[in-house]
Amino acid sequence: MDNTMFDTEIYRRDRIAATLAENAWSRAGVAQMSNAQRTVWQAEFRAKFAALLGNLAQWERCPLDPVVSDVVKCDGYRRETVTFTTRPGLHAFGYFLVPDSAASSPQPAVLCIPGHGVGVDGMCGLAAEAYADDFALQCVREGYPTFALEITGFGRRRDAAARRSGPAASSCGRDSTAALMLGETMSGWRVWDAMRALDYLQTRTECVDPAHLAIMGISGGGLVSLFTAALDSRLTACVVSSYFNTFTASVLSIDHCVDNYVPGLLHLCEMPDLAALVAPRALFAVTGDTDPIFPIGAFREAVEQAQDTYRVFGRPDRFGSEIFEGGHRFHGVGAFDFLRRKLG
Repeated sequence: MDNTMFDTEIYRRDRIAATLAENAWSRAGVAQMSNAQRTVWQAEFRAKFAALLGNLAQWERCPLDPVVSDVVKCDGYRRETVTFTTRPGLHAFGYFLVPDSAASSPQPAVLCIPGHGVGVDGMCGLAAEAYADDFALQCVREGYPTFALEITGFGRRRDAAARRSGPAASSCGRDSTAALMLGETMSGWRVWDAMRALDYLQTRTECVDPAHLAIMGISGGGLVSLFTAALDSRLTACVVSSYFNTFTASVLSIDHCVDNYVPGLLHLCEMPDLAALVAPRALFAVTGDTDPIFPIGAFREAVEQAQDTYRVFGRPDRFGSEIFEGGHRFHGVGAFDFLRRKLG
């Protein structure tokens, strides 16, 4: 008997290959649109994307009610512990790192999003996490007021079972499946949290320039960064580390956490198509040449499409990319050079 006739991989591959994404860059004909038509196309695409994430447009933007506590003076910056409300019954935690240089005038700010691991502590020098490389600290040392957001399912924002299992355990699976059964998605939950963190940054006008906001994330945090930038035009720049790729070559070919999946998304777009929702705002993508879960070949494919997108939007200078020697980890050399040029 030919066992290939029962091989679900063949079925998956064929179904995915036959799916025609409604807003695929190759099909949308955006290059032939006028600027006005392109703006309408973006708005319609953005609304459909927000709907797939869980009807975000209908979510209640409740009062933030922020609380700042445990202000710690550090070398060249201060660290504030911040909590705020994102949705009724859901509270966020983060560290706001304020460089001493921001005391004299408001500065461009960066929202940092961790990937799978110990959470914000691994970005802020409070816990060892090699792949995160303290990148929130790197941001504040660049002179940016930096908000390190704990995302749902990690660190302090996970359930009791995960906390009992150790510092790197998450509640992603349980939280993600609950979101799906509620008609929502974990991507939507996290994107909403990031948008509410931007709301908070815009209240800190004593040190933050609200017209110059960036988002930076690694791995699953790269997903949140890209998706948030696609939906929220307040962001001036977006850095996606160790995530930018194609869905087909990464999360649909290699085992990933359930938090990566959005029902129906392939009928709307592939990952590089989302660059058209960020454009013409600044976007930088970076990956390691030996990253085992986001293949380098598909990264190059996604970058080539994004470059074409930014050329069509008339701002090829606002897209950048970098490939470094290494695996799945943060690498900020090209990214910080890009932010210096795009944020100041």
